[in-house]
Amino acid sequence: MRRRLVTALVSASFCALGLAPADTPLPARLADTGGGTQLITAEAPDNGSTTGTLTWWDRRHGHWTAAGTAPARFGSGGLVAGNERQQGTNTTPTGLYDLPFGFGIEAAPAGTRVKYRPVAESSWWCQDNDSHAYNRWADPLPADCRASESEHLVTYPSQYAHALVIGFNYHRPVRGRGAGIFLHVNGKAATAGCVSVPPEAMTQILRWTDPARHPHIAIGTTGGATSITRY
Repeated sequence: MRRRLVTALVSASFCALGLAPADTPLPARLADTGGGTQLITAEAPDNGSTTGTLTWWDRRHGHWTAAGTAPARFGSGGLVAGNERQQGTNTTPTGLYDLPFGFGIEAAPAGTRVKYRPVAESSWWCQDNDSHAYNRWADPLPADCRASESEHLVTYPSQYAHALVIGFNYHRPVRGRGAGIFLHVNGKAATAGCVSVPPEAMTQILRWTDPARHPHIAIGTTGGATSITRY
């Protein structure tokens, strides 16, 4: 009886202070999850980190449950608030984003439900700030988009074997903020600003992601100004 009373008092104290118990699922501690019933969290210890943890979650019957987890890699420049990011800094933008579509050099894993674009020799991601196709899939590369300012997707056979586009700076692009931020398969080291996971995790995530459930990804740090719980 005494143990139950102590537990109740501790829980009440957390509520009174506006805090969540340590065992509360991470999505339940976020300010916003995008309104859907699927969420990916990518959490780094701090802004200077290049590694962390990625977890994908399901919300059922009002509760969030982890569906899977994997080690994650972030930009070689660490993490920065999405609205402060500058192109070419190799930083991963923190924030809450949708997942517009998937793509890959390899065929979509069996069971994939997201829109999935196969990468061909003619497939590019335009990152030229002067192009009308800035931060867009381009197939073929438009005349006003310089190849030197873009990614030729087929040249990254490991990283872009499978990927999901992260909706950072995508729907209303701000020139100079950054382009081509994806969730993709690990390369040899930290990314150029994307989030990456081992290949088997990326396969699981593509099979799990259901557009009908409005999936989002929340990227952030454990604490501080870019804490994942702020998004």
